[in-house]
Amino acid sequence: MEKIKSIEELRKLREHARESLKVRSGEAKVKIMVSMGTVGIAAGARDTLMAIISELEKRQFHDAQIVERGSLGLDKEEPVVAVERDNKTIFYGKVTAEMARKIVAQHVINGQIVSEWVIAKE
Repeated sequence: MEKIKSIEELRKLREHARESLKVRSGEAKVKIMVSMGTVGIAAGARDTLMAIISELEKRQFHDAQIVERGSLGLDKEEPVVAVERDNKTIFYGKVTAEMARKIVAQHVINGQIVSEWVIAKE
């Protein structure tokens, strides 16, 4: 993936993601939160976010809301991805792009938690 060189490029990327996924602000089956604070971005959260968006598009799963959020205070676990599904929130740590694809396929779409990567549950 090409590096993002400006805030404007990041904004365009976010808008493209919103349009292509038809992200809803209302009730979606699944809510995916990606920690996009400074530490998260430095740890690779952009690639993680793009992998999530790409996998959702590839699988044509549009019943998801993606939320970019700040740091959760779990800096040593960045990038952190939280998946809220079936009234449960599961937090995954040190999520690479490849891990993100598996989380989408297994947890987001099929409802099966990827236990080996879970760092917290709510």
